[in-house]
Amino acid sequence: MGSAPEEDIDGFFTTARTAGRAEAVELPEGSYLTFLHDLDDPMLADVRGMSYEEFTADRYQAPFLRELLEYWDGLYAEPFVGLTSDGTVLEGVYPLPAEPVADATQAKAAEALLDVLSPEEAERLRYPFDAPDWRGWSNPEFVFHRNGLRLEDLDTEKQDAAMALVQASLSPAGYARVVEAMDLNGYLGELVDLPTIMNNRSYWFSLFGDPDPLRPWGWQLFGHHVALNFVSVGGRHVIAPVFLGAEPALTEGQRPPLFETREETALRLVASLTPAQREQAVVFDSVLDEAMPEGRIHPADERHVAGAFRDNRVVPYEGVRVADLDAEQQALVRAVVEDFLLLLVDDQRALTMADYDAQLGETWFSWYGGTDGSKPFYLRVQSPVVIAELDHHAGVWLSNRLPARFHVHTTLRHPNAGDYGTALARAWAEQTD
Repeated sequence: MGSAPEEDIDGFFTTARTAGRAEAVELPEGSYLTFLHDLDDPMLADVRGMSYEEFTADRYQAPFLRELLEYWDGLYAEPFVGLTSDGTVLEGVYPLPAEPVADATQAKAAEALLDVLSPEEAERLRYPFDAPDWRGWSNPEFVFHRNGLRLEDLDTEKQDAAMALVQASLSPAGYARVVEAMDLNGYLGELVDLPTIMNNRSYWFSLFGDPDPLRPWGWQLFGHHVALNFVSVGGRHVIAPVFLGAEPALTEGQRPPLFETREETALRLVASLTPAQREQAVVFDSVLDEAMPEGRIHPADERHVAGAFRDNRVVPYEGVRVADLDAEQQALVRAVVEDFLLLLVDDQRALTMADYDAQLGETWFSWYGGTDGSKPFYLRVQSPVVIAELDHHAGVWLSNRLPARFHVHTTLRHPNAGDYGTALARAWAEQTD
């Protein structure tokens, strides 16, 4: 691939984030504050005061973005299949409970939300459970699909009712993490003085199906660096796809760190690898390794493979088979996966981890980058029932042109039609016909 001179792509992205280089990428010295743009920089000044719709119209002028959205449109138009490792969907990997427990907590919170909305708002909020609009989520700050209601356009009572449904659906720690990601988006808006473009309520919220303790239904929340898809069906909860990120994710004590525990666990794991294990697990020595095939890094997605509109992607396994690691190393991989699933309430997380455990023989762990904590990295855990990724990114609203630990994207998917609760909903339909 060879190093190339840095070229501007559209004012927000440069080729530096995708160009292979022979030398290792080091983490930058200093905090994220070192990389704040001057508030008078045209990148910020030219859009200051714009509404989110005005900003979206401005961003749509960029040829790169128009090409990306056209590509996303093509992916969105495909019938849903689900992520796979080889193009073939595995059946029967998501069991429904034999004796489901009917928990009405989330359905009651959904009804409470509907009660405070006007009839017109409630109509805009709601979709059939099998609507394709599930797949319209995305994570940038500009708007692509407009699913449901925009939280910042609602009054406080209605915002609070929507967030109460999110809280009722997640574990306390998981809800705190989601709120922190939303608050970090607001913090970023404050740092760059663009609060009308990025704030802690610049998110779309929608409801799918009729809230019920057992029948399939769910909700969706998405916007900049936060995208959640929650489904309840037959006594099981699904919270996937998930996209959580932050810029900055590490704020020198200004905000709680979002992914620090997960990163520290992953670094303990890679530090424990034997030379033979490391040879398998470390797929590329750098996040911008020259050995990466053409197209492996995308200017927007960088290294992660399971982001927005990637519902049908074929992602071959790579790295080391987790079953070939020792018991302590397997426990560390499991801890990383469990942290990705922190959003689920305890009993539901236990059920989903049981699905993970059942597939241990076909679970793989891969790593790109240095393993001593001094360099940015990408990790992925992949099995028939999970794809979990963490990737360090270059700056978008900060000026670092190479990946850093203070801009992080994470994704969580359930391959083989597990996303959006699809496989479970099909099983429920077969069981109740």
